[in-house]
Amino acid sequence: MAISNLHYITDTTQGLEPLLKAGLNWVQLRVKNRNEKEIYNLADSFVALCEKYKAYSIINDYPKLARRVGADGVHLGKEDMSIAEARSILGKDFIIGGTANTFEDVEALYEAGVDYVGLGPLRFTETKKNLSPVLGFEGYGEILQSCSVNGIRVPVIAIGGITVQDLEQLHDLGLHGVAVSSAIKRTGNPVAAVKQFLEKA
Repeated sequence: MAISNLHYITDTTQGLEPLLKAGLNWVQLRVKNRNEKEIYNLADSFVALCEKYKAYSIINDYPKLARRVGADGVHLGKEDMSIAEARSILGKDFIIGGTANTFEDVEALYEAGVDYVGLGPLRFTETKKNLSPVLGFEGYGEILQSCSVNGIRVPVIAIGGITVQDLEQLHDLGLHGVAVSSAIKRTGNPVAAVKQFLEKA
């Protein structure tokens, strides 16, 4: 399994199909403040849509739901279930990613056996409430340097207010890829934005 260079985060399947047709191959469904039945129905249709285009489907926060709907994996925030508990529910073949804001977070996730780390935020973003301290490019550089010195080799995905103009600098720092939402969803042409990110990611 290869971790994609471009992770797209969405709270809906609306408008997703054209993006998958454009080549998007890794999507994370992040749903908050909906009842259990609504979340299940949305997750079920989300996985079916991703399967149609052979894209990886990742469910945010809900390991048991991810298993029920046949998703490829789960992404866990810092306040969510532990990686070990999720792994015991999902088994070794499911993808498990975790959220980090510091080197210590990355180290703990690596030791817990995650498949990738979402590290951020790069800058302020309105997409997420209770935002962790902003890292900036300098913060990413310091954390990745610490990873290198300590022999921590895990795909690190930058997240938080990222634009296509940031990709070259983030790549030069040694980041594996980026996770975006607004930079695709809130543009006048999401399909063109996906193609631009895929070209440069």
